[in-house]
Amino acid sequence: MGNIFILNPDSKIACSKYFFRSMISIAFMIAILAGSVLAQQKVIDAPPPDGTDGESPDPALVQVSEDPHLPRVLIIGDSISLGYALEVRKLLAGRANVQHPDVNCWSTEFGLAHLKQWLGEKHWDVIYFNFGLHDLKYLDDKGAYVTPDKGRQVTPIKQYQANLRSIVATLQTTGAKLIFATTTPVPSGANGRVQGDEIRYNAAAAQVMRELGIEIDDLWSVVNPSLPTLQQLHNVHFTTEGSRVLGAEAASRIARILPNPGRS
Repeated sequence: MGNIFILNPDSKIACSKYFFRSMISIAFMIAILAGSVLAQQKVIDAPPPDGTDGESPDPALVQVSEDPHLPRVLIIGDSISLGYALEVRKLLAGRANVQHPDVNCWSTEFGLAHLKQWLGEKHWDVIYFNFGLHDLKYLDDKGAYVTPDKGRQVTPIKQYQANLRSIVATLQTTGAKLIFATTTPVPSGANGRVQGDEIRYNAAAAQVMRELGIEIDDLWSVVNPSLPTLQQLHNVHFTTEGSRVLGAEAASRIARILPNPGRS
């Protein structure tokens, strides 16, 4: 005859409590690990500090001295904007103080985290801004640029639009006149990006800007007809001439809405 075990009711309660506490502990550890992974992804997807490779910092990132009698212009954008910011500064010399944050402004998520820092406490008359190329790129879980089948897109379209709305809301608190620049073309073979993907993102951004009454400067249309001579091969970046063309367009649009010097 087999042995018969009778479990004390108090033991059942004790076992239940132990099981419940164990499950809570496991859930807590999972939450911590998930948060750690997300935090690592956010840290990875950020621009490298300028000059860390031993080279001199990009001249566009240098904060130049200002004429207090001239209006102030802030250009916010990624490395494409760094390419044309100096041209804008040159073309508007004597008409405006043109600055760029001292970093590559990267994606909309990165922009939301740093926007107030970039704006500072001083008044801005015009803010010319773009986000896009770092939102539509694909990264793996280590932050490396990959093809779509091996990673994830940094900012899906719906989130991109939501981020842009939040960015515009913050920019509008400055009282500055705003111009959104469309994202420039993604060519074939561009690392971590899909050719033509910027068209979808530009359409999404245009929808937001129209809803909010923000002026749009269509840089995409300015350079797209002449990409072979203006853009580097299989690369989202531009040649010196390409940056000059972009800068001339941006400066022209900014100049139209500059206030007269000597404002109070």
